[in-house]
Amino acid sequence: MQFSDLDFQPHEDWNDGVQAIHLFENGYGVSVIRTPFSYGGPNGLYEVAVIRGNSDNWQITYDTPITGDVLGWQTPQDIDDVLNRVQSL
Repeated sequence: MQFSDLDFQPHEDWNDGVQAIHLFENGYGVSVIRTPFSYGGPNGLYEVAVIRGNSDNWQITYDTPITGDVLGWQTPQDIDDVLNRVQSL
């Protein structure tokens, strides 16, 4: 899984933002956003949250070895690394 595989859609709360949600078979996934108010968004960078759940019901998880918060100021290459780490949980 790579950044280029993510399916970005308009962000539900921010008209000028985008969001991609991807869940892996292990029950973890990522929410990747870029909005005018996200960490790095005004600079063309992304914010990534590790999530847990399913396509109908997921929430951000703050207790993984990857991070205890959201990861801001992420490049597509940074997100490739996060995707691989989340898939390996």
